[in-house]
Amino acid sequence: MELTDPVKAILRQKSSDIWSVAPDASVFDAIEMMSEKQVGALLVISNGKLVGAISERDYARKVMLQGKSSKQTAVSEIMASPVISVRPDATVEECMRTMTDNRIRHLPVVDGDTVLGIVSIGDLVKWIISAHEQTIRDLHSYITGRYPG
Repeated sequence: MELTDPVKAILRQKSSDIWSVAPDASVFDAIEMMSEKQVGALLVISNGKLVGAISERDYARKVMLQGKSSKQTAVSEIMASPVISVRPDATVEECMRTMTDNRIRHLPVVDGDTVLGIVSIGDLVKWIISAHEQTIRDLHSYITGRYPG
């Protein structure tokens, strides 16, 4: 596990479920689905095409703080569009940079028009921590003479 590993390696370890909502769904329905699925964001898909993303942060800033009704507001009114995404060969480091630069916490992985999955900042941090733990184990083995080779 390295920062130079492709993001598709993270997707292989995750569930293949992709949670999405239609642009004409109510924000209430989207938030309800996020709660049900225990996720912080949903992709917005129309006619099989990725057209946006909606997060809990979008709800808080664009509905709740604006005094709008989540049942009367369509997802299309508050979704992020166009969607910032990466290709499956993007490195973990590139994904971290993209998320940091764009101040987002969820990043769809797309190959052409096909959504392969979505990674969260938590997924990337978990990958990086695992990489560091492996490095520590390797160094410990080397120092104590148990390193193979």
